[in-house]
Amino acid sequence: MSLAAFCLFAAGVIPALAQGRFYRASDAELPGPPGSIIRQEPFMGPPSGASAYRVLYRSTGLDGQPIAVSGAIIVPFGPPPPGGRPIIAWAHPTSGVVPRCGPSMAMFLFQQIQGLRQMIESGYAVAATDYPGLGTPGPHPYLVGVSEARAVLDSVRAARAIPAVGAGNRFAVWGHSQGGQASLFTGLIAKDYAPELNLVGVAAAAPATELGTLTNDDLDSPAGKSLTAMTLWSWARVFNAPIDQVVDPAAMPAIDRLANECIESIFDLFARKRGEKPLERRFLTVSNLTELEPWHGLMVRNTPGTLAPGIPIFLAQGTKDEIVKPQVTRDYLGRLCRAGSKVRMVIVPNVGHGFIARDTAAAAVAWMTDRFAGKPPPSDCGT
Repeated sequence: MSLAAFCLFAAGVIPALAQGRFYRASDAELPGPPGSIIRQEPFMGPPSGASAYRVLYRSTGLDGQPIAVSGAIIVPFGPPPPGGRPIIAWAHPTSGVVPRCGPSMAMFLFQQIQGLRQMIESGYAVAATDYPGLGTPGPHPYLVGVSEARAVLDSVRAARAIPAVGAGNRFAVWGHSQGGQASLFTGLIAKDYAPELNLVGVAAAAPATELGTLTNDDLDSPAGKSLTAMTLWSWARVFNAPIDQVVDPAAMPAIDRLANECIESIFDLFARKRGEKPLERRFLTVSNLTELEPWHGLMVRNTPGTLAPGIPIFLAQGTKDEIVKPQVTRDYLGRLCRAGSKVRMVIVPNVGHGFIARDTAAAAVAWMTDRFAGKPPPSDCGT
């Protein structure tokens, strides 16, 4: 990115693309196999050495209804290898909970996909879902694992549905934060939801695993309050959960403002600190949200369990992470190991939540490359 472009980006002069007709599917367009393409268009400014498409594809909603999901497909130049091009599904971190926050509408989507350059140079197609309700009409089911995972799997199907991609059926999934949760849930449901696909590995950086613990931990930090507010706002709309029974009415204007802001860059995180300030004075009216229904049950339902032992896993965690505390990821590692999984765990000293995917992307892509090559997966269990 040039200095001039960076300065415009930093100043907020370049906005995300407006949500347009491309993202809205009519009722007549929704029926069809999950992952089939409703429409596609070339993506302007693709990465060097690749072409890219903005896509609207069919998926499955929480109640089993057909829905549309948007995203992007990036494909390297050159012919695919015999058997088809491997696919890496990128599951993005929190970008927002309203339609205009879809990453495929962001001006710098390709810079947000951690490890993209290495993926392209390795010959992989990349499927980057927006998740339901981002890009497409909302609300977005934020931190709802099955919703995210279906969208991820159907983005892989969408990539295979574009002839120019030349994709095979082998794929890996790589995600950060919310996307780490999405990656783990993808591993949980892939065999049943998309049996024609061959998942070779799941990679997750600072994944949202134990939601109850994370919620309690995060309420002490401004960023944590912001994320909790977004979760409450989303679940009140998606599950009809009674937000008014747990939130101070005086906090609702701040929650509504936070819910309607997008997170596209580090600068947006700084801006959200100002929007979160009122929640430091008045926020929840209950002492422990995680013990109350329906919130407790929703957190349990969206906490990823252990994956089938045959699915290799890569976990990355920074020691300075204040959003996903290192011990939460270590505890999840322990559960995976006890379940018989082979897990590569990368701990990065002095790295916080925002940069852990960036700082471990090369290691994650190298690990996925070995999985595509059929090499025995390494494991840090028992070390």
